[in-house]
Amino acid sequence: MPVLLFATLDTKGHEAAFVRDELRAAGVEVVLVDCGTNEPVVEADIANEELFRAAGTTLALVRETNDRGEAVNAAARGATALAKRFHAEGKLAGVFGLGGSAGTTIGTAAMRALPLGVPKLMVSTLASGSVAHFVGSADLLMMNSVVDISGLNRISRVVLARAAQALAGMAKGALPTASAGERPLVAATMFGVTTQCVERARAVLEAAGYEVLVFHATGTGGRTMEALIDSGLVAGVLDVTTTELADELVGGVLSAGPERLSAAARAGIPQVVSVGALDMVNFLGFDTVPARFAGRKFHRHNANVTLMRTTAEENSALGRELATKVAQSKGPARILLPLRGVSAIDRAGQSFDDPAARAALYTAIRAHAGSVPVRELDLHINDAAFAEALAGELLALLRVTAQR
Repeated sequence: MPVLLFATLDTKGHEAAFVRDELRAAGVEVVLVDCGTNEPVVEADIANEELFRAAGTTLALVRETNDRGEAVNAAARGATALAKRFHAEGKLAGVFGLGGSAGTTIGTAAMRALPLGVPKLMVSTLASGSVAHFVGSADLLMMNSVVDISGLNRISRVVLARAAQALAGMAKGALPTASAGERPLVAATMFGVTTQCVERARAVLEAAGYEVLVFHATGTGGRTMEALIDSGLVAGVLDVTTTELADELVGGVLSAGPERLSAAARAGIPQVVSVGALDMVNFLGFDTVPARFAGRKFHRHNANVTLMRTTAEENSALGRELATKVAQSKGPARILLPLRGVSAIDRAGQSFDDPAARAALYTAIRAHAGSVPVRELDLHINDAAFAEALAGELLALLRVTAQR
């Protein structure tokens, strides 16, 4: 099976040819894909005409439009389509990309579309900075090019050779095989203020024979969990901590995006959902809080984390969104509500205790949950009994699903 090597061969052709030769010397088959718009300086295995056709356009139209941004976007779509096609046909050993902002956009788009475990390596001039936008929730490697990818020299040869060797090792290496007794996976979400709940629920699930993957609900954690669910590896979801919905709605720094709480519903796997940390929106240091929130209730968690209490109005909107998304589940689902508080600082005597806000949240959930059962417990979210109820509900749904 080949490695797909994506590069703009009009500007990075000699560098791409060097990587191709290094991969072949390591015993790896390579398909070199031209992502550029002008005449290539080396011959491609898949020409740019085919790449842009895969994107639903043509090279002639891209040239005629003469919009570099749109050309890069089209190349990214084409690269993604090719990578997915090769993988679906069982003909993909890995993906290698190299370039600056354009090449990184193109290569990582293809990588993010591939499942966990497919080798993915991007040599980029941007790799020493913030790369969250390029990596997303994928298991791709970003390698700093050190110098610009502009000609072969004593630095670029070393970096590109090592990168090729790294991908060759991954492409030729075998993944660990699942053991006969490997336990089914359950995904769970946790925040510092819901740790007691999730730790107790995890213990119950593990005692029942499940392996529990806990995701920190910091935006990246939620996105990663959703992607893992979409990959088909997860048997059930214990979505205790849905706080990322609040950051998306209000404008905090830990949003997981508008698709949060959608994957399990799409997949039709059992899910039990709660309202952990929906009392808060997250910001960095207090001086980073936008001026429009002056006068709101805050909790300074530490010098770098500032929490803002969600209002009754915001809780009503959050309840509607949560319930509406869960109600779309193709599989069995439950919603559990802790009447005495949704986080460590939302309980009697704590800074975010707000019965009116909780009531607004729960009223909206009940109104929009459709046929999904909503169970209310006169407990705090971190009470052991609430955690055990969550785990018990999910175990019951998993048993029913297994019997079908």
